[in-house]
Amino acid sequence: MKKTLGIIAGAVLSLGLVNANAATLKLALDADPVSLDPHEQLSGGTLQLSHWLFDPLIRWTKDLTFEPRLAEKWERVDDLTMRFHLRKDVKFHSGNTFTAKDVKWTFDRLKQSPDFKGIFEPFADVKIVDDYTVDLVTKEPFPLVLNNATYLFPMDSAFYSGTDDNGQPKDLLVKHGNSFASRKASGTGPYTVSYREQGVKVEFSRYSGYWDTKSPGNVDKMILTPIKEDPTRVAALLSGDVDYIAPVPPTDLKRIESDKNSKLVTMSGTRIITFQMNQNRRPEFKDPRVRLAINYAINQEAISDKIMKGFSTPAAQLSPKGYLGYNADLKPRFDLKKAKELMKEAGYEKGFSITMMAPNNRYVNDEKIAQAAAAMLAKINIKVDLKTLPKAQYWPEFDARAADIMMIGWHSDTEDSNNFYEFLVTCPNTETGAGQYNSGNYCNPKVDEMVKQANKSTDPKERAEIMQTIEKTLYDEGAFVPLHWQDLAWASKKNVGAEEVLNVMDFPYFGDLVIK
Repeated sequence: MKKTLGIIAGAVLSLGLVNANAATLKLALDADPVSLDPHEQLSGGTLQLSHWLFDPLIRWTKDLTFEPRLAEKWERVDDLTMRFHLRKDVKFHSGNTFTAKDVKWTFDRLKQSPDFKGIFEPFADVKIVDDYTVDLVTKEPFPLVLNNATYLFPMDSAFYSGTDDNGQPKDLLVKHGNSFASRKASGTGPYTVSYREQGVKVEFSRYSGYWDTKSPGNVDKMILTPIKEDPTRVAALLSGDVDYIAPVPPTDLKRIESDKNSKLVTMSGTRIITFQMNQNRRPEFKDPRVRLAINYAINQEAISDKIMKGFSTPAAQLSPKGYLGYNADLKPRFDLKKAKELMKEAGYEKGFSITMMAPNNRYVNDEKIAQAAAAMLAKINIKVDLKTLPKAQYWPEFDARAADIMMIGWHSDTEDSNNFYEFLVTCPNTETGAGQYNSGNYCNPKVDEMVKQANKSTDPKERAEIMQTIEKTLYDEGAFVPLHWQDLAWASKKNVGAEEVLNVMDFPYFGDLVIK
């Protein structure tokens, strides 16, 4: 279905930025955003889009510090309160004025989001001090206030008030549904959506009223084409049909490096790729010996070497090196003999059959990884019925916990180990948002208690000890199957200043992009 989005009322706001050096960016990604609602899906694609259409209070820099965006400055008032001073004279795409009430309204909506409320669970409230000052108040002393504030993208409360043509509230938050907020957007970001045909093309126009007049960005139009197939996406860049692609498959890194018209940008990644074993669907997975057998049967180093071509780091835990929770004692443990012994000990020497699901355009080589894992499990007599899907179809299946084993990748939203635990391994709780992406339904109250302790402690040494103990517990219980931390690779034409707007979070700040 074609959707021409009448987002902006007023012709002046729908025009691109008048700029003598204005340029068009043609980009090809492995998929397009599944929704325009920034609170619908906690995913990399949604967060990328949020930085294009909206603006956060503050955002990460390349060196993992914070820089002002809609908040000009901030200071701690007391142990529970961080005060943010907001920019004045900022306009939403609708023409409405941005004020503190929009921050408050957005916070309240985030607390209702199944995906995001886990991030904001430590917070009690946003209090309006005046039109351009807000206090972000936590329930207890919390060490990651600024980290979490990077995920507060104020929405246009007036724009999303009232009802749509179908009589539904405009602020209705629906996962994988057809809501007003999923189809239309009014943010303060550098771009508006001028055209969208799901799965085919999205066109973005530079917002002429953008507040950041100091931004060097000169891209007045972006055309996003989703290309799922890696070879086709790479060919589109090398032929000159597009200016920028992501991700770049490991098999084509050298090919792009050797192309005189292209350049490659790479970074070590912190996104963990895992399999989760659903203990509610399969009673066999309730036995830690079976879960450990599966862990011993999966050869992470072979997957990294043969499928990822070395463009990943084999993992034995969630936390990458450099995070407080990283436990140096934990190593990948492929041992087929040990795996078979554990299966026999658990009474499953003859094995059993399971279903597995994975996306085929979300993570680098996701489909190939799933196929390799299925072949490895066959060696311990676990027969796998594998199904792979495009991510737009995969996420509803993931939310429904539709297979016995499901793939999930995760980049810490707060650049902190505890975010992995909160979403991937804590006991699922729909009220708090804990375990929102724990499709394995792993549940250990002792782990949950340690996660809470780490959230309260402001002592880095104490937090590190707690989180490293969490990693050891998960490892010993075979809570999930860690595969690798996926490295990052982007490619563009040589005249595109991609390296200046890319970061380890994989949220390209295209509003600042310069094309020469």
